[in-house]
Amino acid sequence: MSIEDRIAEAIVEEKFLAATGPGGQNVNKVATAVQLRVDVFRLGLPPFAYQKLKLLAGTKLTAAGELLITARRFRTQEANRDDARARLAELIAEAHVQQAKRRATKPSKAAKARRVDDKKGRSAVKAGRGKVRVE
Repeated sequence: MSIEDRIAEAIVEEKFLAATGPGGQNVNKVATAVQLRVDVFRLGLPPFAYQKLKLLAGTKLTAAGELLITARRFRTQEANRDDARARLAELIAEAHVQQAKRRATKPSKAAKARRVDDKKGRSAVKAGRGKVRVE
């Protein structure tokens, strides 16, 4: 079952708008752009996914917790509708991806010894760069 199938019709509210761009007179006559409104609280996302969705959505997420996606790339309502739903599904799928937690590591004793030896070597090289004394 894909994510698109899990997004219930009751959660998604569609609105058709007059689009801009290519389409000639058709643009002036037909509302081909689609605006999806999704209540993210009703999606039932786990807390980590909700937090990541807030970051990914940015300004597309309203203060009321609605995700707004506007699709006007294509000339037909159906193509724009499919595009908007695909973008919604992609956003939700990306929000579910968890990054591996970073574990703090410490350098080994051998690594520390190598670092000190390198520092001593550099110190010796720099000490040899001083003024030459003629006695």
